[in-house]
Amino acid sequence: MNIKILGGGCPNCILLYNSAAAACRELEIDAVIEKVVEYEKISEYGVMSTPALVINEKVVGIGRMKYKKVKELIKNA
Repeated sequence: MNIKILGGGCPNCILLYNSAAAACRELEIDAVIEKVVEYEKISEYGVMSTPALVINEKVVGIGRMKYKKVKELIKNA
């Protein structure tokens, strides 16, 4: 599984990254998690606000998300 966190490094971006990493550990999912901070690359996903969660090249969530939601999105991907 490939997970990307789109965002420039704001507190919500960091929280989303940490939530995704924790959810993968808890669900025992082997995933590559990367941060995408370059606005040119972020815009390629059609995202106008950050943070955004991308799983296997599909934007599945935008904005601040609770851990439970992040875990659900990863589990269902």
